[in-house]
Amino acid sequence: MEAPSFAYSASSSSLLSLRKTPLSSPRLSCFGNTKHRNFSVRASSSGDSVVTLLDYGAGNVRSVRNAIRFLGFEIKDVQTPQDILNASRLVFPGVGAFAAAMEVLSKTGMDEALCSYIEKDRPFLGICLGLQLLFESSEENGPVKGLGLIPGTVGRFDSSNGFRVPHIGWNALQITKDSGILDDVGNHHVYFVHSYRAMPSDDNSEWISSKCDYGDKFIASIRRGNVHAVQFHPEKSGDVGLSILRRFLNPKSNMTKKPGEVKASKLAKRVIACLDVRANDKGDLVVTKGDQYDVREHTNENEVRNLGKPVDLAGQYYKDGADEVSFLNITGFRDFPLGDLPMLQVLRYTSENVFVPLTVGGGIRDFTDSTGRYYSSLEVASEYFRSGADKISIGSDAVYAAEEYLRTGVKTGKTSLEQISRVYGNQAVVVSIDPRRVYVKDPNDVQLKTVRVSNLGPNGEEYAWYQCTVNGGREGRPIGAYELAKAVEELGAGEILLNCIDCDGQGKGFDVDLIKLISDAVSIPVIASSGAGAPAHFSEVFNKTNASAALAAGIFHRKEVPIQSVKEHLLKEGIEVRI
Repeated sequence: MEAPSFAYSASSSSLLSLRKTPLSSPRLSCFGNTKHRNFSVRASSSGDSVVTLLDYGAGNVRSVRNAIRFLGFEIKDVQTPQDILNASRLVFPGVGAFAAAMEVLSKTGMDEALCSYIEKDRPFLGICLGLQLLFESSEENGPVKGLGLIPGTVGRFDSSNGFRVPHIGWNALQITKDSGILDDVGNHHVYFVHSYRAMPSDDNSEWISSKCDYGDKFIASIRRGNVHAVQFHPEKSGDVGLSILRRFLNPKSNMTKKPGEVKASKLAKRVIACLDVRANDKGDLVVTKGDQYDVREHTNENEVRNLGKPVDLAGQYYKDGADEVSFLNITGFRDFPLGDLPMLQVLRYTSENVFVPLTVGGGIRDFTDSTGRYYSSLEVASEYFRSGADKISIGSDAVYAAEEYLRTGVKTGKTSLEQISRVYGNQAVVVSIDPRRVYVKDPNDVQLKTVRVSNLGPNGEEYAWYQCTVNGGREGRPIGAYELAKAVEELGAGEILLNCIDCDGQGKGFDVDLIKLISDAVSIPVIASSGAGAPAHFSEVFNKTNASAALAAGIFHRKEVPIQSVKEHLLKEGIEVRI
């Protein structure tokens, strides 16, 4: 297979340097030397079914495209600043870092076109960074000037009050005025993923249509006339998010509030479905599951355990109420990550009909192919973002990076974790930790962090440390889960997926000792994984630890415990979840 062709400039801070032109989707090929600033507005020749999309080349915009098409609308990509002014309705899904986005907009003249379009009260919807860029400035890698349409500065969440940053998950809205596109949405959760936010003030109060409470009340959406922008991601907020997009694209549409629903009040605990994907012996991609990572059936044929097709299962879990879907490619990428077209296709097809966050992991790293062509982990991750991933999960490569960082105390900026976090934001980077228990009689026997365990070791040991592994749990490393978690947070991880080899596939519950240790040690969200066998295991981990989410695989695949049963149990236990 021919290797993908990347355009790469000397400026790593610029999103222009990451622009690629895949055959499957149009990109902004003109973004580079546009200098024309004398704009003239003419009536749009596009019909009512056409939406103009400003995709400046960063992050997962495929999901916005898919949501718009799912709702029956066509998309016209912005190629020149004039396209902005000619739009009948404009959607700006900002993904990435504030400074890099402003660099692209200013270099291409899109900034002036955007300001002119919005000041004329034309139909506009900004999403996430598309809201933040409307403000005067941001503290992210700054201060950096914004478009200056709304008074105020975008600042980072304060994690000193115990709230985890990034703010990731399904949270409630407090509607402050007639928001048009947000009618009845205050009763539901919507999906946020961000580290920076704009704060309400007297100067910008006339713009605010809703707020969200996370440590303090920040601006969740704005509206003035036909101009809307939201900090959350409607394209990742399920049916509720689709209704918001539908209202903007077709203001005459309405969403009927469903009776008997629980009113959203705060950040919900997330229930995540995980799909371990690998090729079987026939070469077909299947969802599998193992005990301590052994994914083969104990039969004469010794075949790979096949629990279904990835796209079909992901679609079913979305319908069942999963808050996120995580794909872990457990055999791909090893020789040629970007050659794994089937997995890319899984993401593309899944994102067409699944409107909750998608995470993909498995071998995302720097590599050199058989021809000697070098690919950076950033290039690899970029292709997965463009194929529909919202978050990238890094495993073994993060362990090696943490070991080197702890040895030298130096952040090189060259690790996959640092590169991807710098360009796409730390909220886009998950580190998957795969530890196993090592029992000790005395905490002083090792120089690594130990815990007093609930269940004694085989020789009556009361303490254990958690040894991190690489290569799918096959190789132990001289670093503990506690030390690794602290290091990757400093290197730029935005979330931790915490597995436990000892509990994997056992169905006896999560390793609460481990999860409490890590979730107390870091200020980023922690996802509990490995061991779920009953709904009560989810409430236990949420009640006894600071985990933000809990993930399961086998019990969902084998239909032993439906996702809805988990959520109904959590509600009965007084734990807020998305319904």
